[in-house]
Amino acid sequence: MKTFGNNSSLILLLLLISALVQINGKNVAERKTCFSRRSHCFLRTMTCPAQCPSSKAADPKSKVCYINCDSPICKAECKNKKPNCNAPGAACLDPRFIGGDGIVFYFHGKSNEHFSLVSDLNLQINARFIGLRPAGRIRDYTWIQAIGLLFGTQTFSLEAKHAATWDEEFDHLKFSYNGKNIVIPEGHLSSWKSPESDLTVERTSVKNSVLVTLLEIAEISVNVVPVTTEDDRIHNYQIPSDDCFAHLELQFKFYGLSSKVEGVLGRTYQPDFVNPAKPGMAMPVVGGEDKYRISSLLSADCYSCIFSPAGVLDQTDSLLMDFGTLDCTSGASSGSGIICRR
Repeated sequence: MKTFGNNSSLILLLLLISALVQINGKNVAERKTCFSRRSHCFLRTMTCPAQCPSSKAADPKSKVCYINCDSPICKAECKNKKPNCNAPGAACLDPRFIGGDGIVFYFHGKSNEHFSLVSDLNLQINARFIGLRPAGRIRDYTWIQAIGLLFGTQTFSLEAKHAATWDEEFDHLKFSYNGKNIVIPEGHLSSWKSPESDLTVERTSVKNSVLVTLLEIAEISVNVVPVTTEDDRIHNYQIPSDDCFAHLELQFKFYGLSSKVEGVLGRTYQPDFVNPAKPGMAMPVVGGEDKYRISSLLSADCYSCIFSPAGVLDQTDSLLMDFGTLDCTSGASSGSGIICRR
């Protein structure tokens, strides 16, 4: 009996030592809690998966853990902090969008003009388009150079700086908050937070990539990239030697948009929206320039805009299920009972 007691004590001691090693180890899984009051996951605590045990990653290319409070199931998931241009909520290239309905479409807009991407009661997201029109073309080639956010009485903008040639060692991002420039030191995980703590901008690489988080409203993953020589050759853009057309790659995730949401991208989250883009077409282009054109990057004066500084989202009208981070790259089903379409 004495031997059994000694063995039991030894086993307990080894288990305690093992637990302490795991706690002090780098791969110990975080436990995260959903604090979104409108979610059925409110105050549920979840353990991060082994594949992404932490919400912070030393390697910018690693996936991180996050709580998707608007998921049909309450569990911690893995995600990339950089935009996925082949997933819902994406706006990349010249501009190629993937709507909340999973359908790919192109919206060309016009060079040096502004258009509303999302207009809801409590959120406005606009884009400035840049581009060029080579001789013989009937429309501009365009890219998104800047985005502007309006929420409450606050404004925020993010833009790609003009560059004659691309230098990956130079930070091409410029930020402003309520009309004043803000500086976010270079360095992975360097961040800035608004005085009200409702807006956070975090670098997801040393330079040229950030994650913008508007508390309980939206997340925007951003990359700055140039038009490459290969893209220019394939599409015959005829890019001049004094402008590499630095532009933004974007992926949006929304929390509880209203059913009335508008905008080039926003309308695709309406529950009864019928996308005019036909799946299977090589380049399905949709219109709407007249409906979504705005006078400046930080205005909400388009024909179909519904944003108001005093706008309050009616929680009974909130679209709790968000499709912005579904991974449609591994098959038709996302694993949540949703079928991905193209």
